[in-house]
Amino acid sequence: MLQVLACGAVVFPGLFVAFRRILPCFFKNWTDADVVLVSERLVSSIHAIMATAAGVVVVSACRDNVIYDRHWLATYFVIWYGVPYMTYDIFAMYLSHYYRYHVKGHEDYKQHSLRTVNSFIRKEFLLVLHHIALLTILLPVTLFFRKDMGDFFIGCLFLTELSTPFVSMGKILIQLSLQDCWLHKANGGMVLFTFFMCRIALFPYMYWMYGRHYGIPLYSVPFHLPLSTNLGNSCILAPQVYWFVLLCRKGYRLYRRSRGAQSPTATAPMADAGKDD
Repeated sequence: MLQVLACGAVVFPGLFVAFRRILPCFFKNWTDADVVLVSERLVSSIHAIMATAAGVVVVSACRDNVIYDRHWLATYFVIWYGVPYMTYDIFAMYLSHYYRYHVKGHEDYKQHSLRTVNSFIRKEFLLVLHHIALLTILLPVTLFFRKDMGDFFIGCLFLTELSTPFVSMGKILIQLSLQDCWLHKANGGMVLFTFFMCRIALFPYMYWMYGRHYGIPLYSVPFHLPLSTNLGNSCILAPQVYWFVLLCRKGYRLYRRSRGAQSPTATAPMADAGKDD
């Protein structure tokens, strides 16, 4: 078991350290905050690609019988890479938060302390809660409470990571000062599309697949499932809807800003709007 955990426990921190050493060689004007941010985003993208690939394999192998079909990746990917990554990512997010304020000269961020940790948890509470929930809920469910059933649905949950590389790409393009190029706009569209399809629409799809297996209509599926299952899915879905609304609002602001930049008469109003962003 320790050797299995060591796979992800070595791979993700190792990649993070490697990127932190390599990136300053190519971008000498970047601050520590810039390097840590991009390193974190690159590692997140690598994990997301791995999880998505694992999800495609599991879903494809188990779609004939979504309840009883098995695939070893449904369990072992969570152990090998899911748990180590979530643990690592909390620490990487903290480092990104710390250096963001450290390079700005904030008095409380001259060195690591309980105050900087508390500030990080308050600022990124929803993300930290999301990671901890996956560690404390998804892992036990995957290993102990499924009774060797439902690999298909675990594979579907892996697919939620499909949007992560596009989210990361957007932040990296901004870091490279390419936020006004067509690639950033196209990537923004992919963020909204993949986020909606794989983090929101995926849940009704899983309910529909469950209903198809038992020959019941979609609207009856929630009443056919245990209350704990419905509550668990709701707890996973709720922050996804919240984040999707934030993404849509941000996309709309960027759209208005780009339209305002093209219209000379809109220069003054858009200058005021930029202060709010």
